[in-house]
Formats: sequence, C-alpha cells, structure tokens
Amino acid sequence: MVTPSTPRLVVAAPSSGSGKTTVATGLMAAFAARGLAVSPHKVGPDYIDPGYHALATGRTGRNLDAYLCGPELVAPLFLHGARGCDIAVVEGVMGLYDGAAGEGELASTAQVAKLLGAPVVLVVDASAQSRSVAALVHGFVSWDPQVRVGGVILNKVGSARHEELLREALESVGVPVLGALRRARPVETPSRHLGLVPVAERRALAVSAVSEMAELVSRGCDLPALEALARTAGAVPGGAAPWTPDLSPTHDDPSASAEGPRPRIAVAGGPAFTFSYAEHTELLTAAGAEVVTFDPLRDEELPEGTAGLVIGGGFPEVYAAELSANEPLRKAVAELALSGAPVAAECAGLLYLCRELDGSPMCGVLDATARMAQRLTLGYRDAVAVGDSVLAAAGARMRGHEFHRTVVEPGAGAAPAWGIRGRERRVEGFVQRGVHASYLHTHWASEPGVARRFVERCRTS
Repeated sequence: MVTPSTPRLVVAAPSSGSGKTTVATGLMAAFAARGLAVSPHKVGPDYIDPGYHALATGRTGRNLDAYLCGPELVAPLFLHGARGCDIAVVEGVMGLYDGAAGEGELASTAQVAKLLGAPVVLVVDASAQSRSVAALVHGFVSWDPQVRVGGVILNKVGSARHEELLREALESVGVPVLGALRRARPVETPSRHLGLVPVAERRALAVSAVSEMAELVSRGCDLPALEALARTAGAVPGGAAPWTPDLSPTHDDPSASAEGPRPRIAVAGGPAFTFSYAEHTELLTAAGAEVVTFDPLRDEELPEGTAGLVIGGGFPEVYAAELSANEPLRKAVAELALSGAPVAAECAGLLYLCRELDGSPMCGVLDATARMAQRLTLGYRDAVAVGDSVLAAAGARMRGHEFHRTVVEPGAGAAPAWGIRGRERRVEGFVQRGVHASYLHTHWASEPGVARRFVERCRTS
C-alpha cells in the first residue's frame, strides 16, 4: 500500500562529483539492512544509477524526470514506485539547482524536491575547505525558500580536527550535520565514456561496491536522524494519486485498445542493452502485450512467436565484436524487420540496426553505418514526429534526451523519425516499414498512447 505521506528524502549536492551516488546508494542499502522496504528513485534521465539502487534495495530503480514526463507526473510516478515501501530515497542530478539548459528550474533536483514536498540532504565535498563550508551551505539553503534543506552530509573529511572545524562553522547556518564521511579509498565503481559501468556488466563487483557504500554510510551517518528527517515529509503536494499504466489515456491513438490477442513483444536486454525505463514494460503489458526479454549477446533466436521488437539503449559499441559474431540473431532481426513487424529502436538499438558499427557487421536493417566519436552528444530535445510510424502519428510531439558518443551516417533516412525543434532544428532517425529507429530516448509514461499504438500494430501486422 502507498500513502501520500510516504517518508522520503532527496539526496542532493552543490555540484556533480560531490558523492551523491555513493551517499544515496549507501543510504538505501543501509535503510534496507535495518529492515525497511526502501523505494529507490533517481532525478533525471540517467539509466545507470538506478541499477545500483535496485541492488541496494531489491526493488526496481525508477526515474523522476520533469522534462521528459512533465512536472505533473513526477509525484504520481513517485507514488507508483513507492507502493508497499516504508521510506523512499531520491538521488538528485548534477547540482541542486541545475536543470534543463535555458529552462529555469525545470528538471532540477530542487524542482523535484518541491513537487514531492521532500526534505533535502545536501552532500558537500569538504576536502578543500573548512569555515567556507558555512557560506556554501548558507547559499544553497537560502537560494530558494521553498526548498527545505534538512541536513548536511560532509564528504571527504580529512581528519577528526577537520570534521570539528566543519561542524563548528555550520553551527551558524542552523542546518544539522547528519553525517561525516572520511576521505578514503574510493568505492570501486569504474566509469567509462557515458558514466558508471552498468550493474549488468559487473554484477558480482557491483554487489560488493554497494555493500561498501552501505558500510561507509552506516559508519559515518546518523541513520536514525536521517530516517526521522524523512518522516517529517507531509502529504505529497497537490493531492496526487499513484500513476497506473492500465488507466493511462491513449493520447495519440484513441482507437488503440488493450482488447484482442496478446502479441508477444521481445525486448532486448543483457549487458549490451541495459538502458530502459520500467514503465515501458508496464505500459506494454497493460496494453495487452506479452513481454519477453532476450539477450542479443547470447540468444541466437528471437523468442518464439515474436510479433514486435523493442531495442533500447546501452553499450553496443563495447560489445560490437560479440554482437557481430551472433550472426543467426542478426539475420533473425533483419528478417523480422523486413516482414514489416513493428520494431522500436532507441540509441543503442539504432546502432544495432545499422549495416556496421566500428567496422563490425550489424543487422543491416538500415542503410547506415555507425562509429565511435570524440564528441559527446548530450541534452534534452523537443521533438515532433515527421510522419506516421509504429510509435506516433505525424505531428505528435514528444520530449526526449540524447546521450551518446557515436555518430550514425547518414543521420536520417528518407523518412526521418523526428524533427528536433528549438535552436537546433534538424531531422534525425529512420522510419521504414515497421521500423522506428532514433537516437532519442523517450519516456512513454508521458504519452501512454505510444505503447498502446505499438502493441496494436504488433497485433495487426
């Protein structure tokens, strides 16, 4: 059961690199070790941190993104994820007040904290300061009076004397210090070109890393005080009700229905395709589909009876040789696409459908090549469907997010998937037969008709 007053905390920081992920993940695991059912959440579009959150809590890590889904869905999605939980921990993104570029507070941790009515715990990297920490914290506390900073956790504290100086300085700010983590060997969480290495690629080591985070937080933080702070959160503002996939309206395709035969939809998983939002599978299932996961690194066939295919994001560039070596599956994917069956491919899925990736043969569904690049492409996008596809009707608007260090040439087919609006006006992606392939990551909870439309096309193709 979920109530609008589920105890909750938002873990934020003045900037990226302050230790949010370590503290948030460690706090989730520490609360879970105390016997609490913990609901894990992440602000923003990040796919990787929620994997570590899931390890820490035993529950699905979920995202809260006010840009992709709209501010009005933040509280309902939170309450949906928090069903049956005793406490919720929300890890922020970037600095507390950083959000979508040029959009004010939109998609910032501060905005999400206000939408949830949740107290904020500020994680401060104190490694190169002492008394100045008071000025820093005072600025973050006073910047927006609607954001309630309920406590500070000091990270990378050098010594007992250093901690004493920091605590003395913060007495004048009136914000309690709820933890002090000593400077030590970093917890082993390796990164590469798009952030942390996902849990699916290093599960045993990731379990060990989460255990270390829990020990670090348990040793250095006042867990009873943090739990008490979480319990000061009142009802979620606005009287929001939990989001429910089977009651979602069909915005872009009112004719779509959950009635009829249950088409089998194969969803790519495994180490090469780890980027997905849990709500997508929930929406597909609610729309009447049978969802089956397969691993393109290991499975040589698509699941029997596959009527549609969803290939999300991930790291195919890391596994290009292995994906290429699985020639039977590549041929099966190409044959399915050629048959006209619905195929939705996002980012990594787009690369997998190309002729080749960094010289390694891929599925050859698209007349395009993909390669690694030096430049990181990153940011929110406002998109419009250029034409009809298995995901959207022409003219439908969606908000999305790009996050890749690869290039596909050409960047768009004869029938592009999306037109990107705003300062960077362009078209991108491919629509051909039943295929919709694009770099754009989208969150289908914002437009549930996308899932219903896809399922209906699987049912009738």
